[in-house]
Amino acid sequence: VQLVESGGGSVQAGGSLRLSCAASGYLGSRYYMGWFRQAPGKEREGVAFIVSDGSTRYVDSVKGRFTISRDNAKRTLYLQMNSLKPEDAAMYYCAAEVRRRYADIPWAWFQYSYWGQGTQVTVSS
Repeated sequence: VQLVESGGGSVQAGGSLRLSCAASGYLGSRYYMGWFRQAPGKEREGVAFIVSDGSTRYVDSVKGRFTISRDNAKRTLYLQMNSLKPEDAAMYYCAAEVRRRYADIPWAWFQYSYWGQGTQVTVSS
């Protein structure tokens, strides 16, 4: 499975960005996908997750501002980020894992086998 992110950039606080993650290869019909972010000197943090059945989860700090979605026909995962804050600035990564490995959505970065190369998000105050 190969994942390629795009859509990062530089915005002012309060602005919006939409990240995309194009997937290729075979992941199966039951999977978890998620967006992680990592700021300099900090651990990689799970931000938003989606299950193959369509259910979603968000870390508290982005609830109401970020929306994760996927387009199965395009095999693309999205992260719509609104009302961006300076603390949202980080490298954002797309990740995927087959669902049979875990009964519930895995939140930790080490629980995911497939990763993209990342896309940088900068938010100025």
